[in-house]
Amino acid sequence: MNDKTILIFDDDKHILDVCSIILTDAGYNVAVSETSHDIIERVEQVKPDAILMDNWIPDIGGMKATQLLKQHPDYKHIPVIYCSANNEVHLLADKAGAEAYLSKPFNIFDLEEMVKQILEKK
Repeated sequence: MNDKTILIFDDDKHILDVCSIILTDAGYNVAVSETSHDIIERVEQVKPDAILMDNWIPDIGGMKATQLLKQHPDYKHIPVIYCSANNEVHLLADKAGAEAYLSKPFNIFDLEEMVKQILEKK
């Protein structure tokens, strides 16, 4: 069994549920958050090995939340997979400081493979 934890930030409960099921079935521990304004507090609580961050999430948004994480000396090393239905998700991910990105909608295998790859790089 995998001892890695993935923290998912998304305001869509259905996406949280589906991603949680997929990643739990793949052997990961999963924690979720429907808001991003408390990213540092959630990271302190969960201590994730990787983060899946939605672009359009309430309060400060995925970009600002990712930037706050990457500016924090204790948490900047945590890899972030940026997710968006925006056609320019790769540019948004780069601007946010994320290590990888997934275009929504994505398939199960892409999600599993991306998480696996980003954890291997870590």
